[in-house]
Amino acid sequence: MTRPSQIQEREHAALVADLRMLTPEQWRSPTLCGDWDVEDVVAHLGAASTLTFWGWLRSIAGARFDADVHNQRRLEEFRGDSSAQTLERYAIFGPIALPRKESVGGLGELIVHAEDIRRPLGLEHEPDAEGLILVARFFAAKDFAVNSRSLVKGLRLTATDAEFRTGDGPVAKGPLLSLVMAMAGRREALTDLEGDGVPVLSRRLGV
Repeated sequence: MTRPSQIQEREHAALVADLRMLTPEQWRSPTLCGDWDVEDVVAHLGAASTLTFWGWLRSIAGARFDADVHNQRRLEEFRGDSSAQTLERYAIFGPIALPRKESVGGLGELIVHAEDIRRPLGLEHEPDAEGLILVARFFAAKDFAVNSRSLVKGLRLTATDAEFRTGDGPVAKGPLLSLVMAMAGRREALTDLEGDGVPVLSRRLGV
């Protein structure tokens, strides 16, 4: 099996290639990640790539365990004087190593945030199939950076384009990437899903 860090390297390279094609205006475009624009999300990913577990622990403790404060401080620290500088800084860093180098959590962070950027811009990308399965299984089994396991508890998730099925209960089915994005709390992904489990997900996401 390919290591998660190797898959991250490929996904990182693909995202950098897409980012190099953006206009200055597109760098200011909204994303699926709250109030963050494209440069904010890239700076967030870059900051995560530079943190060790102990560095993250010191940072989150310094933010009084407020993840929003921690994230905003670290992305502002990473951000360059221009979007081009932010991109060049991001381009040189490797996989997110939290909580450890071969954690699927870091791969999930990259895949989700890359899609946060691409979807509003209309950029299409098919993440590594093996990596996407790993992330889907990880999200369905654990509450890590997002409460993905809690979100889909009591539901049956079925991918229509991959060998992925998990859980029992009302069914939510659709493309695997959309299931992953829904598990990560992205309401926009619900439009790609169908089944009697989708209204349940909608309520849990406050749609």
